[in-house]
Amino acid sequence: MSRGGGKGPSLKDKLDGNELDLSLCDLNEVPVRELAALPKATILDLSCNNLISLPSDFCSLMHLVKLDLSKNRLQQLPLDFGRLVNLQHLDLLNNRLVTLPVSFAQLKNLKWLDLKDNPLDPVLAKVAGDCLDEKQCKQAAVKVLQHMKAIQSEQDRQRQRKLQAEREMEKKREAEQRAKEAQERELRKREKAEEKERRRREYDAQKAAKQEMEKKTKKEPVQARKPASSSRPPQPPRHKHSWSRSVLRVLLFVLLCVLCTLAACKLTELQRQPLCISVNTLYEDVLAALQNHKTLQNMLQQNSQQ
Repeated sequence: MSRGGGKGPSLKDKLDGNELDLSLCDLNEVPVRELAALPKATILDLSCNNLISLPSDFCSLMHLVKLDLSKNRLQQLPLDFGRLVNLQHLDLLNNRLVTLPVSFAQLKNLKWLDLKDNPLDPVLAKVAGDCLDEKQCKQAAVKVLQHMKAIQSEQDRQRQRKLQAEREMEKKREAEQRAKEAQERELRKREKAEEKERRRREYDAQKAAKQEMEKKTKKEPVQARKPASSSRPPQPPRHKHSWSRSVLRVLLFVLLCVLCTLAACKLTELQRQPLCISVNTLYEDVLAALQNHKTLQNMLQQNSQQ
């Protein structure tokens, strides 16, 4: 047991039946562990000490039936104070309490309550009353429990409304997300359809172009043959063409014979023969005539220049 100055006698030495008196012990904190080891101590007096707060594990002392915390410096009670469900008598006189924890509403067996000389919230102070006698203290317990139950119910409703709002908000977000996903799917589907339609048009255009090219390729040879046949000059009769070739061959043969005769008469011993003499004379006359003709052309050219 912690005191302001040091250790004192054990709690068992102070236990009288089911009552444990720890008042006026100058306690700064509650010896919860030692108290938990004494489940027979259903009546606990911690009045007139220096307690500023109660530890959270104090609420594990669920065997307590009567609890006196008067004349301390308590500023608040633990949030789960309502776990002391067997508590019937509670004295909180002359502390520094302003409010009570909402779990206070769970003290269903509470029959007596004193909250005098605390800087209570005005609404709570009005509900608690003065507690000047046994009757008023019992009424205080009933009214405060009802008040705290109302607060708890309101907080539960607020919490439910908050949860409902959060659920609705979550549903709204999920709906928006689903709508967004559906819109994205529809957009992708439309883009895919447009891409497919574009590719189909390209395919049709390429196919049409190919077919048009094939048609043009088939028409071009026919069109190319027709102008050729129309622009070609009329062919002479086949027999006329053969006659011209025969005449040309005869002339060439005669020319060749003349050249051969001239060469023979000029270069061989036949030049003394009468035929060769005539041929040579004719050749010289023709050559002289050609030279005279050339001289005449030169003279005419000079005269024209002058």
